[in-house]
This record gives sequence, structure tokens and C-alpha cells, in this order.
Amino acid sequence: MTEVTTLELQHVTTIQAHVAPIAELGLMPLGRRRIIPIVGGTVAGPRLNGEIIPGGADWQIVRPDGVIELVASYAIRADDGTEISVVNAGLRRASADTMARLSRGEPVDPSLVYCRTSPKFEAPTDSAFDWLNGSLFIADAQRRPDSVQITVFEVR
Repeated sequence: MTEVTTLELQHVTTIQAHVAPIAELGLMPLGRRRIIPIVGGTVAGPRLNGEIIPGGADWQIVRPDGVIELVASYAIRADDGTEISVVNAGLRRASADTMARLSRGEPVDPSLVYCRTSPKFEAPTDSAFDWLNGSLFIADAQRRPDSVQITVFEVR
């Protein structure tokens, strides 16, 4: 019998990304394309603290089945001044009514929404955050009317 390895998760940080209103680009070959500008935010946790540098965006495709594929690209400036690139890809799904409420910027109970992502960090190799370059991460994301809370875990 093969022994099953149990993976552990270690909380790294919680990101509060402030976002601007959704920009709808229309129907594309894979679904409805949307862009949500990332205008700032905070990063606070046991292993990474800082702020989000304004200028990123979350590029989304709303698939015909209602699931949203998202890829957010932005940068973090850690408290020591180190700048870290983040590309965070994932999926969000919920009932059609709940998704419509989220799109209108209404508050929604997070337990009604599945949103999981896999952030990829790129940090300078000569920084205290070089360890981010060699690990895998998963996150739970919760959309709020003007922000997204992303709780990031390192897979150990």
C-alpha cells in the first residue's frame, strides 16, 4: 500500500486589495472579458507585510457556464522597501444571483462563493523574500464591494 503524504499549509499574509469598478470589454471567444483595476491596498501577516503598489489589474473571463477565470497581476512593496511581483490566477463560482450581486458591487456572504487562487511571487534573489521564489502558494479570496481579501498560505 502506498503511503499518502499530507500537505500542510502555513499562513503567509492576508492581502486587502482595493479595486476600482469593473470595466466590461464585452464578449470574446472564450467568454465575457472584464478588467478590474487594482488601486492599492495593504499586506499584513506573519511572514509578509507591506502595501500594494497602485497600477495592477485583475483580468477576468466570465465563461459561458458562469465560472470566472481570473488572473491578477500587481506588485507589493514590503515594509523594508523590497518590491515583489505577484501573478495570482484562480477561479470564482457561485449561484447566478450571487455572481450578479458581486458584479454590481453589493456585499455578499463569503460562504456563498467559491474563490481559490494560486499566487506566484517573484522577489529579488538578494532580498529577505527570496524564499517566495521557491514555494507554491494557495489562497482563499473574498470579494467585497471595493476590495478583495486574499488569505495566502504556503504549501509545506
